[in-house]
Order: sequence, then C-alpha cells, then structure tokens
Amino acid sequence: MKDMQGLSAPRQRSHLKKPMWIIFLISLITVFLICAYVYPPQNSGACYVFYSNGCKSISDWLPPAPLREYNDAELASHAVIRDILDMPPIKSENPKIAFMFLIPGSLPFENLWDKFLHGHEGRFSVYVHASKEKPVYLSPYFINRDVRSDKVAWGKISMVDAERRLLANALEDPDNQHFVLLSDSCVPLYDFDFVYNYLMYTNISFIDCFEDPGPHGSGRYSEHMLPEIEKKDFRKGAQWFTMKRQHALIVIADSLYYSKFRDYCKPGVDGRNCYSDEHYLPTFFHMFDPTGISNWSVTHVDWSEGKWHPKSYRAQDVTYELIENITSIDVSVHVTSDARREIQIKPCLWNGLKRPCYLFARKFLPDALDNLMLIFSNYTTV
Repeated sequence: MKDMQGLSAPRQRSHLKKPMWIIFLISLITVFLICAYVYPPQNSGACYVFYSNGCKSISDWLPPAPLREYNDAELASHAVIRDILDMPPIKSENPKIAFMFLIPGSLPFENLWDKFLHGHEGRFSVYVHASKEKPVYLSPYFINRDVRSDKVAWGKISMVDAERRLLANALEDPDNQHFVLLSDSCVPLYDFDFVYNYLMYTNISFIDCFEDPGPHGSGRYSEHMLPEIEKKDFRKGAQWFTMKRQHALIVIADSLYYSKFRDYCKPGVDGRNCYSDEHYLPTFFHMFDPTGISNWSVTHVDWSEGKWHPKSYRAQDVTYELIENITSIDVSVHVTSDARREIQIKPCLWNGLKRPCYLFARKFLPDALDNLMLIFSNYTTV
C-alpha cells in the first residue's frame, strides 16, 4: 500500500501541472496577438514570417462588423440613387452644356460671355437665377433666360436651393448633358471648344471634395445628422461645380440628405457655423459616388490672402501673366483648418492624363471687363 501511495502522488502532481501549462501558453499567445495588433510588424520580412501574404491585423481575421440597418427613408433613397447611377447616359444627337448663372442682379461680364458663346449656337443653354433684381440684358443669349428666383443669403440653405432650382430648370432640356454653376464674378479662361471638349468627353463631374479635420471642416459636423450621415463621411469643398446629367438627377431626387443639411448645417447650430453650400454636395457624392467626381473644382479661386472671402481681381490685376499663371496650374491644393495646416496636393487628372485644372476663374470685379475683353482672344488658346 505504501508503494502504491508513493507511486500515485507524483502522477497526481503531474496531472495538476498540465492545466497550468495550457493556461500559460494561452496567455502567452493572447499577449502576443494583442502586441501584434497594437504594434504591427513594419518589416515585410517579419510580416511574411507571421503571414504568408503580408501584414495582417486581428481585424482581418475576424468576421466583418454587421452593417447598420437602414431605415425606410434611407432604403428608398439608396434605391433611387443607385438606379439613376446605373442607368446608361441619355444619348443626344445634340449634346449641350448648360451654363447656370447664380447672381444677385446684373451680370457685369455679359459682353465677355457673349463673345465666348458666339458662333456655338445649339451647343449650349443659358439659365440665370438673379436673386435680388432682374437684370436687363443686351446679349441675345441671356434674354428671356431667367428662371424663377428666390432670395439667396450667404451661408444659408437658400444657396443650395438656388443651385437645385437651376439644375431642375436645366434638366427640362434632354439635350443638356453637363451643367456648370457660375457666379457674376466668373470669367472663362479658354475658348468655347476647349471648355466643351474638356467637359463633354470625360465621364466625371468636377466637384470639389476633401476631408478637413479642422474647425472649418469636420468641426462643423452635427451629430443631429445621424444616423444617415456619419462624421467620417463629412466633407468640404467649393460650391462652384460642373456636373454630368446623372449626377444632376440624383441631386434633384434627393430629399433625405438635403433635409439633414437644411436642418443641421447652418450658422449657429450647436454653437458651430456650418455652411451647406460648402458641405452638402461634397458629402453627398463622397457617400454615393466617390470615384465619379474629380475632387477639385474647375473654377479657380485664390484664397492665399487668408480672409473670409477670396482675392478679388481689379482692372490693374488683369494681365496676360495672370491668366497664364492660372491656366498653367495642373495640381489641386487643399489646406486643412486644424493646427497642422496640412497641405494636400494632387494632380488634376483628365481621363488619366495630367491636364490644366481650371476652365473658369473668379473673383473679378466689374472694372476688369475692358482688360478681359482686350486679351480674351489671345489667352483662350490651348
């Protein structure tokens, strides 16, 4: 019996040691995996040791997180938007560009635009939204081209309303295939043929869009926009766009996302000053067709003075050198509004080729008209 007791004791101690070793091994593996997740290997050779296809994080091994369940309004909006985007473009025997002027009253550069449009009848349409007073025109291209207009206030949703009103009127003509938003201070930088070919022979819309984590970007976001619009999707960009027909249609069809910006992106919401015309379209297209937009505007604006409004060009500023400098720009530049002031520079790619970024420019003052008329025929060559 003593022999039996002496033999059984060691076996009992050995049996107790096995779970301890298993627990220790599991703990070691757990610590290793946590470290690998927090501090992933940066060396490709090290990655290959742990995973034959390169570096992977724990999230790559886990099943994807379940998608948020959409509400009825989102499902309806997504269905309409996707169907419109999947539709083949309407073929027109006479495709036109719709030039949409969003102006307060008079059009100081009417003569310049008349010269730009002359001789190209049938290849364009003109629409004018004059929010304060109806202008008196001399050019036949502008006579009777006014749309019903409402008052427009800077920084308010009425600016987006005016843009949508112009798009709705221009969409009435099935031949209009591309839509250009212009202000009273905009001027063309090239002749009509160059602008027409640039816009009509590419399959994207030129909508400015970038991520700004600073106070004048994501800092304007309101959580009241949830669940439809998340902060990670909130984008910023200039309001001066050009847009292909399918994109114009989904803007007009949208009510859900527009209403979020109408209600929660305006001055004074949650102590923030949010401006819908700078955020609605960039955010909307980032969410639904990010590869279908250029991420820069083809309308040049100089913000180098660091003021609330861009640099204005007076008569003495308008020279050949100014126009050549603007038309030579082939990269888009965005600067974030946070403390880092990160400069984001990307090439302006047209059908994969690096091309000039800008077709139009602003902000020109009325006294610059004579100088612009004198040099127009020279600076509009490619």
